[in-house]
Amino acid sequence: MSIFKNRTVVGAICILLSLLICFGITPLFNKTVSQKTEIVRVAKEIKAGDEITKDMVQLVEVGGFGLPENVIRQTDTVVGKYAAADLSVGDYILAPKLSDTPAAENAYLYNLDGSKQAMSITIKSFAYGLSGKIQSGDIVSVIAPDYKKQGTTVIPPELKYVEVISVTASSGYDANTGEAPAVEDEKELPSTVTLMVSPEQSCALAALEAEGKLHLSLVYRGAPENTAKFIAAQEKVIAALYPTKQEEAQPEQPQTPASQQPAESEAQ
Repeated sequence: MSIFKNRTVVGAICILLSLLICFGITPLFNKTVSQKTEIVRVAKEIKAGDEITKDMVQLVEVGGFGLPENVIRQTDTVVGKYAAADLSVGDYILAPKLSDTPAAENAYLYNLDGSKQAMSITIKSFAYGLSGKIQSGDIVSVIAPDYKKQGTTVIPPELKYVEVISVTASSGYDANTGEAPAVEDEKELPSTVTLMVSPEQSCALAALEAEGKLHLSLVYRGAPENTAKFIAAQEKVIAALYPTKQEEAQPEQPQTPASQQPAESEAQ
């Protein structure tokens, strides 16, 4: 007769197994569930592309069971990084939701060094902005109809070669980040174009924007080294149009009084 046909033996085995589960496995499971660990949690709403600061996150203690392996556990790992997705209050921060660089749609703003400025101009109609085909890195000319109300259409010399750094849709999102839109998403039309300009160019653009009359024409699209040549040529024109005020000439050295000048040698 097999041992498992003996009801007494089978019952004893079941009892032993139940005791093992109750006093062995269950306490270990409860201990694991109740074990606490610290993680970083969102304290303020964070939008995609925002730089994360200390007041946006908090270190909290939670149960360690079932936490994702890539959950962030130290605030130093988060502060100074950029959100790759929208984060709501109470969310755990996972490593894939962080980025070392700002989002594509505003990364260019972090490259400004003070010598130039980023300035946006409004695209009044589809045709004014090259039918939505302008891209970051393009060199464009700004055309001013009825320039200074003189009845002529000109390209102001200070705006002959201007670099495009962004094209933005009416929703506020950049329309040319380089990322392919989802198939079901309808392509947004450009509403503004952001240009890299000098202070002198920004003043000229502001005047044209106030008048509501300006067009953009594409001059060059291609290698960055060639783009730099157009920018260098424009900078020379601006330097000639708006010469830097030279420092006042240094005062002449005081002349030595005649009485103190050495007498000329008498002719021998």
